[in-house]
Amino acid sequence: MRQGKPPLPNASTHIRHIRRSAWVTTTQWRRTLPYWVGAILVGIAAVSFAALADAAAQLRSQVLSWDPRVMILVMPFGLGLATWLTRRFFRSAQGSGIPQTIATLNTEDFSLVGRILSLRVALAKIFMTVFGIAVGASIGREGPTVQIGAAIMHAFSRLTGTVNVTMRRGAILAGGAAGISAAFNTPLAGIVFAIEELTHSFEQRTSGTMLTSVIISGVTALALVGNYSYFGHTNVEVPVGTAWAAVLGCGIFGGIAGGCFSATLVQFSQGRPRFISAYAQARPIKFAMLCGLVLAVIGLISHGATYGTGYAQARAIIDGREHYPASFFLYKLSATVISYWSGIPGGIFAPSLSVGAGIGGWISQFLPHTSAGAVVLLGVVGYFSAVVQAPLTATVIVMEMSDNQQVTLAFMATSFLAFGVSRVICKKSLYGALAERFMTSFSPPTRMNETSPVPEEVTSSTDEALPSPKGESPPHH
Repeated sequence: MRQGKPPLPNASTHIRHIRRSAWVTTTQWRRTLPYWVGAILVGIAAVSFAALADAAAQLRSQVLSWDPRVMILVMPFGLGLATWLTRRFFRSAQGSGIPQTIATLNTEDFSLVGRILSLRVALAKIFMTVFGIAVGASIGREGPTVQIGAAIMHAFSRLTGTVNVTMRRGAILAGGAAGISAAFNTPLAGIVFAIEELTHSFEQRTSGTMLTSVIISGVTALALVGNYSYFGHTNVEVPVGTAWAAVLGCGIFGGIAGGCFSATLVQFSQGRPRFISAYAQARPIKFAMLCGLVLAVIGLISHGATYGTGYAQARAIIDGREHYPASFFLYKLSATVISYWSGIPGGIFAPSLSVGAGIGGWISQFLPHTSAGAVVLLGVVGYFSAVVQAPLTATVIVMEMSDNQQVTLAFMATSFLAFGVSRVICKKSLYGALAERFMTSFSPPTRMNETSPVPEEVTSSTDEALPSPKGESPPHH
């Protein structure tokens, strides 16, 4: 029997289908475009932040050229003022920015997230960090840029009326990753950092919003400042053989130094050593001023090498233009710890790169048959990996910053060795531990999520007690 042809849809059905498709497409664009605009703003904010940090560093250099001893007055009063302003008006701007971002990714209390990632806090983070750089604290801008990026994207997720928890977290994650990408001009590192450090969720790892935001913010930064590498182009190699003694040296020594640094910050966040922590909590302004005085003394002893981010020193060591003694990285490490203790806003990324370069420069003198530039870069990746305990991020970020893929295998080996050594000394990852402490400062103790380093529920808001540091940026071309 012959089957009849199916009836043809009438014109009204076609029209309804077209209207439905157009409505869906329009809705998708309305949801997507704000995130694209947000990613562009993250790139602009990162570049503007870098320019302000450069200006602050230049201002400090002018003061030092006039009379280095003036820092004995500038640093105590500067850090005291920064601490007072932060605690009085901008508590959520305290800290490096990365623990705060991690904390917001692990809570469903979005009223709390809104306080931590408000645009007011983002602006305060910029200006308070720039002020800290100007007065000479050993801090960096990259960590705060993560929180700033997360705040911008969170604002746009609220603008679109997003209520889905996963989507809102995805926006925060995308903003943090875009911040790293634009701050260092390292888009791949931004993605890896988001995967390895900011979140442990597979769904968020594969977020198209994150990937798109990283690309757009990176392109925006590129359009504004041109194509540059953070540490310039390096053309060094570490051939397999005797040269790999540098991998062992930088991995082990960098792991020990970075592990001790992280353990010190974690211990302080938990109230140890008790006599220092108790005084810091009871007299925060006076304690910050004492920290400033100690930093000024270290700066005078080091002839100003420990002020700010240490980017200029790291770049000079990598290029072979300067040869600092072993005391440089010891002074810089100490200055970064004390800057963190003071409680002012700022990150530890850039100072850590400087300390790592100092370690590599010191080790290179014992390895005359290995390229000094290569050993310095291995020192950077080893120490940085040990501090953040994120070996893939350390490998990728240093590889992109030095524009050198020839030593990727040596980078990776050093990074994972340093990570293993650091893990023996500091059992918890630095940012995870600080995020946990940050959240407990906001609320009473609550039951912990087995897969998350922060409490599952946050019921009240008190204050935010995490210090951390930040500084000047590489020159933009």
